[in-house]
Amino acid sequence: MELNERLKYFRKAKKMSIYKLSQETGISQGHISDLENGRNQPTIDTLQRLIVPLGISMSEFFNEDGKISVLTDKERELVEQYRTLSDDKAELYLQLGKALNK
Repeated sequence: MELNERLKYFRKAKKMSIYKLSQETGISQGHISDLENGRNQPTIDTLQRLIVPLGISMSEFFNEDGKISVLTDKERELVEQYRTLSDDKAELYLQLGKALNK
């Protein structure tokens, strides 16, 4: 996936409009549109400003293994909590999630 496609993918995955991303970053809607349509390439600074509101890191943005995932704030909190648990408690946490999903 090309850089412009990645930017558009992550923005849409976060269900964020170009307008909203523009408001959160201070980058014009026209410039964001040009970036997403491949008419311009972002600087590292611009790219960093764009990905922060999307909730991803640079490494996640450039990940090319096909396992691209955008976590919501609640999903990120669940992952952070899970990582602090002992193996036994983590297994219970996982089982609870599966039970609630049925």
